[in-house]
Amino acid sequence: MESGGGAYGAAKAGGAFDPWRFLQQPQVISRVLSAVFALIVFSCIIGEGYTNHHTSDQLFCVFNHSENTCRYGIAIGVLAFMACVFFFMIDVYFPRISNATDRKYLVMADLGFSALWTFLWFIGFCVLTNQWASTVAGDVTIGADSARASIVFSFFSIFSWGLLIVFALQRYRMGVQDFANSYSDPAPSPATPYSSYPNVSHESYQQPPFTHSGEDSEGYQPPPVY
Repeated sequence: MESGGGAYGAAKAGGAFDPWRFLQQPQVISRVLSAVFALIVFSCIIGEGYTNHHTSDQLFCVFNHSENTCRYGIAIGVLAFMACVFFFMIDVYFPRISNATDRKYLVMADLGFSALWTFLWFIGFCVLTNQWASTVAGDVTIGADSARASIVFSFFSIFSWGLLIVFALQRYRMGVQDFANSYSDPAPSPATPYSSYPNVSHESYQQPPFTHSGEDSEGYQPPPVY
């Protein structure tokens, strides 16, 4: 299916780009918020997620000395931010894509990635909250506010990425519906009567000579015998 103008929730390919209208789209707003939340999460952990005791110069993670927790928060935050930038550029370029198949694959990629990262943010929120609850208060002299901020915005990220799932699913359904409405099964043409010879129809058929009908055979009488 080529040049599906308006397919999968985008404007017709080749139309003029309107920045203000683009920024008002729900998936764009959710994507920007998701990028901001991810930036806050990994920035807080990188900036003040590691501290040390006064008697030692060795740094440790403020989340109950769990290095894996800090690494997990940084990893999903950085990757989420990069993904938001990537899909933001896709949203900008999306109306210029004339091939409906390419649009379909991009929407499916957005849907799958959003679902995966919603799950990862949920896991991250649970891990950060659990490790922070187990942290000894005396071990954290600075960075407590940053740790709480990373927990809060990881919780917000669950909903922002969940909205991206909803919007991607709506765009996918719109594309499938547009394809179903534009596709029609061609009806088979009616069978034409068979003719033995060209330019000869059934109406022009005449009974061959020397052929007697049933009435002639019934009315026949044999000649008299002498």
